[in-house]
Formats: sequence, structure tokens, C-alpha cells
Amino acid sequence: MRVAGWLGALVAGAMVGSIAVAVPAAAAPVPPPPPHTEIVGGELAEPGQFPWVVRLSMGCAGALTAPRVVLTAAHCVDRTGFNSGITVIAGAVDQHSPDAIRVKSRYVVRASNFRDATEGDDWALIQLAEALDLPLLPRAADNTYDRGLFTIMGWGSTREGSATQQRYLRTAEVRYVSDRACDRAYREAGYSVVHSKMICAGDTRRGGVDACQGDSGGPMVRPDASGAWVQVGIVSWGVGCGRRDYPGVYTQVSRYAEVIQRKTDELS
Repeated sequence: MRVAGWLGALVAGAMVGSIAVAVPAAAAPVPPPPPHTEIVGGELAEPGQFPWVVRLSMGCAGALTAPRVVLTAAHCVDRTGFNSGITVIAGAVDQHSPDAIRVKSRYVVRASNFRDATEGDDWALIQLAEALDLPLLPRAADNTYDRGLFTIMGWGSTREGSATQQRYLRTAEVRYVSDRACDRAYREAGYSVVHSKMICAGDTRRGGVDACQGDSGGPMVRPDASGAWVQVGIVSWGVGCGRRDYPGVYTQVSRYAEVIQRKTDELS
């Protein structure tokens, strides 16, 4: 979910009026740009490169975390409960490929404390109607891998303001941005970053690499000590797409490791 790039304004500006004689009315304060999510500045993913990433019919992405369970963002789903209206496309980088697997959802679990992506708790699980025989993406159990160079992927827009989704999966690399730097950028825009629940990543020097509209819920990964992919983040929100001053904000998966595992076990 992109505040200013993908979903439009999420925060309304307040206007305070005053009456004075012969004094021009002050201009209304400019509201902060709204939070975004597709891959900007990336490249096409190779077939089989990320076999656990999936596309969701509502325009989000996710990762297969168990044979019958997809991990995605809470803001991509409505609520916890039975839901057979989501189609999951898996097993192919090309959404139109004859090899792509399509399966319906059965049940959704959304983080119980979720209110808005900018407040945190932006994770959800989708139970599938049938198990998929595909590789699974392990989740980070602690914050060991929460810094460094990350990889993101998705079928979303490739530039800010575009409503066009991609047919082929794209991927890009983004670097960890410190809590201090991320907080400074978003505070000036009128947002607070909840560092105990979020990770920031991007290119704060040049910009041009980011998630964007349609990438929400997709995984942010990095290699673990053995070189295998591990999920450290979920594409959550940001201002614009690929703006130098605004890194992407991701749900910190390790923060929710215990509850996600427990709920995944219940749905498996």
C-alpha cells in the first residue's frame, strides 16, 4: 500500500479557519503525501528463481509459507473468516502461463491488532482450498537477518502513478535503511514509523528502486547463513514509488514469528 503513490491520499489535511479584518486568509496546510506498492527499477525474474512467491487476485502478492498457507499483508484482505473469493496464482513468473497453478482461498486470518499499515501489524495468512506441491519460503525466527541487502519481487507497477500491473514477475535489490534515517524522512512527511514492527529499505542516495502499487504483501528476502532464502519482511507501505527520500516500509516478520507460526500450524 503506497500512501502517495499507489492508493491515493490516506491522510486528510486539517484546515483551521480564522477571521481577521483586512488580513489575507492563511493558506491551508498542505497534507502529507499519502502511503504505496510494484517493483520500480528492477529486472525480470528468472523462471524458478522464487518458486514460493504467488500472485493474489485482489492485486497483491504473497509467499507460500506452508503447502496450504500464504503469508501476505493485512491491508490486502478484509477480515478474519471464511473467504473463497481469492484466487492464488502460483508456480510461474508469467501470470498467463499454462503452467501456472490457480487455487482458491478457503479461510483468512488477519492480524488481530491491525488497523492501518502505517500503524503496524500488517500481516495476514490465507488458507488455500488445496495444498500446493511447491517449495516453501522459511521465515526469519529472530532479527539476525534484519539488516543488509534484501531482495524484493512482485507483479506491480513499474513507476509511480501507474495503474498497470505486470504480466511477468520482476525483482530488485534494496538496502537496509537505519531506523533514524527512515524516521527522519517520514516524520517530515507527517508519518511515524513503528520501528519495533517495521523495517525500512531502499536507496536513499539516488532512489529509483522500490516496491510500488500491486506489490503489497510480497516477500522481502535475503540469504541466511547457508545461502538459502529467508523472509525478513512483507511489502507494506511507503510514500510514492522509488523516491530518494522515502525508503519502502516493510512488516518486520521476525517481530511476529511466534504468532505467525502458531496460526500457520492451525491452518495447515
